[in-house]
Amino acid sequence: MENRRKAFFFTIYCPFLNVDGMAIFPFVLVKSKNPPEVLLNHERIHLAQQMELFILPFYCWYFLAYCWNRFKGQNHHQAYQNIIFEKEAYENDENLQYLTSRKKWSFVKYR
Repeated sequence: MENRRKAFFFTIYCPFLNVDGMAIFPFVLVKSKNPPEVLLNHERIHLAQQMELFILPFYCWYFLAYCWNRFKGQNHHQAYQNIIFEKEAYENDENLQYLTSRKKWSFVKYR
């Protein structure tokens, strides 16, 4: 049987954002009125991660991973790119069917 998980979310247009998109469960904030589907998919992957970690632990882990990467001497961009949640999302954001087959806790393999 095919695993079909559908993430429900609300897209909110925020032209003042410093980034193209951001997932804050259950919202996806976007800078553009017509965001690319790849961006929305990237943020949906983050929503799935957030749900798996019961939301608040996701944000704690994300923040601590970023701080740890900075502590190791990485610049802002490197620290951000090396967060396991971002690794999973960037590697799979162009696969618009990814969430239909994604297994729970898939981000762990990006350690």
